[in-house]
Amino acid sequence: MPQAVTAVDPALPTVTGIVPADLATPHPDPLDELDRQVETLVASGVAAVAGLAPEALRETVAPLRTALPDAVARPSGAASPDDHVPFVLVVPADANDLTPAMRLRGRQGVSVLGRDEAPAYRPLPDVAVPEGPAYLLLDVDTGSEFCGVRPEDALATIRGRRRTPLTVAEGISLVVLRPDMLRPNRCFSLLASRDGSQRVPAIWISERRPKLGWCWDRNPHTWLGSASAAARLGAG
Repeated sequence: MPQAVTAVDPALPTVTGIVPADLATPHPDPLDELDRQVETLVASGVAAVAGLAPEALRETVAPLRTALPDAVARPSGAASPDDHVPFVLVVPADANDLTPAMRLRGRQGVSVLGRDEAPAYRPLPDVAVPEGPAYLLLDVDTGSEFCGVRPEDALATIRGRRRTPLTVAEGISLVVLRPDMLRPNRCFSLLASRDGSQRVPAIWISERRPKLGWCWDRNPHTWLGSASAAARLGAG
């Protein structure tokens, strides 16, 4: 794992508003929760970073409302209820631009990925990411069961369960929308985004803030699991 920590480039867009506490509490009703996630992405600056005006994001998400209740009614594949999130609304954009929107107790997230390094992380060939400005990640498991397991072994298990690992954008969205799921000693790797090397991106807590970085594919860490999901649902 890299030892040096580089702060986000000061030239990057900075999210100045802190997400209100009520937006950090999920709602049990899926449509209410979807609305909360939309408003959180707007309030946190994620929508703006992705070039989406608030109304444009709401229009993009509207088709997902019809399919959402049935999609979240399926049985969960999460190993632990404490690791389960029914769904996450993902708005893809440059990872370093999105990172400041991650917050823990008001402290902005930072990235150890260089400006030229982040775009090199692309989805694995068997990971189909829906086209369009937004989509849903369903039946998410933060993967604490894989703490202490090598990422390459965790990926084999996840695939064997017919689940999908998470991309960098999906991991950032998860932390933005559910900051409570990034916990000390229960952080997570994002196995679906790779740059062709043995590096595996991950989000962890350091200096009391979320950090986006990478670890080696064959190095286990007791505090780092591997997140997965059951499926992705596009708006098209």
